[in-house]
Amino acid sequence: MKKNVMFISSTGGHLNEMLQLEKLFDKYDYHIVTEKTKINLNLKNKYKNKIDFLVFGTKDFMLTYPFKLLYNCFKSLYIYLKVHPDYIITTGAHTAGPMCCIGKIFGSKIIYIESFANISSKTITGKLLYPIADMFIVQWESMLMLYPDAVYGGWIF
Repeated sequence: MKKNVMFISSTGGHLNEMLQLEKLFDKYDYHIVTEKTKINLNLKNKYKNKIDFLVFGTKDFMLTYPFKLLYNCFKSLYIYLKVHPDYIITTGAHTAGPMCCIGKIFGSKIIYIESFANISSKTITGKLLYPIADMFIVQWESMLMLYPDAVYGGWIF
């Protein structure tokens, strides 16, 4: 029986990094979660019922961000209960935080891959999820100084 694995990330570079793991998808009963944008709506055609979308919203839009974050928290709970993954693998960022926290509460194993873009500083999501991640992977050896319990996994690309 295949393990049930959720792959989640925000859109853009984080999604691009996560999709580098596509060769792993067939090894698991997988499900993808990302933000709904015009750019990635075509993913629905490729992944059919194996993908769900959260509302796009970054902290750059401070007026609407709290409402979108709250909505995404509830939608994340709904998606989590529908999928109920054994593992949650994420490349970040903000959309992954609530899902990983929900997953941790319900017993999923959390695997966090710190962004390739960060060579010498922590991401906000990395700071938040480092204490709860079952495995925390960095893509640069220099990041092991910031995350001493992390695993150096090399570049995802």
